[in-house]
Amino acid sequence: MTAETSQTLDRGLRVLKLLADTDHGLTVTELSNRLGVNRTVVYRLLATLEQHALVRRDLGGRARVGLGVLRLGRQVHPLVREAALPALRSLAEDIGATAHLTLVDGTEALAVAVVEPTWTDYHVAYRAGFRHALDRGAAGRAILAARQGVLTDPGYTLTHGELEAGASGAAAPLVGISGLEGSVGVVMLADAVPERVGPRVVDAAREVADALR
Repeated sequence: MTAETSQTLDRGLRVLKLLADTDHGLTVTELSNRLGVNRTVVYRLLATLEQHALVRRDLGGRARVGLGVLRLGRQVHPLVREAALPALRSLAEDIGATAHLTLVDGTEALAVAVVEPTWTDYHVAYRAGFRHALDRGAAGRAILAARQGVLTDPGYTLTHGELEAGASGAAAPLVGISGLEGSVGVVMLADAVPERVGPRVVDAAREVADALR
């Protein structure tokens, strides 16, 4: 038996998805055509979404995602962090390096979860909340590689000295999760990343992705 659903809610969510997929916003006519409904329905949907700050319209009448969506997104971070922690702990203890989960936040990479190993004499200090450009550091580069479809065959990205002098990093992107761009990685004080680390990071990224589905 098919569960009952709300047609209006479904359309509202489809509006948000359409707007999230464009950088320039969409007009009422464009939304009407893509949704296959008349303009009056679209006006009502946008008015409701605007009341909750989930949509805003510019002076030209183009609708865009509103700041309310960002506030909802911030509440997702604790849930993502909780799901990722078991895999990150295992990775940090296995490799003996600081493990992290990084998500895209606008044009930056944002570390939302960090686990440091318990048994090492020293390791890189890396804090949740740390931000950096997507094109610097293994975490951001892995995300960009996946976004652009140019990820190398091993499935991970290696860097050295890009975010901290003397530190090397390895990261693998989260794949198969709709609406979420991120990576799992490690950072260590070393001139080069040991050979076994890359595949281990890929495994951890897969574990995190499975936990988030």
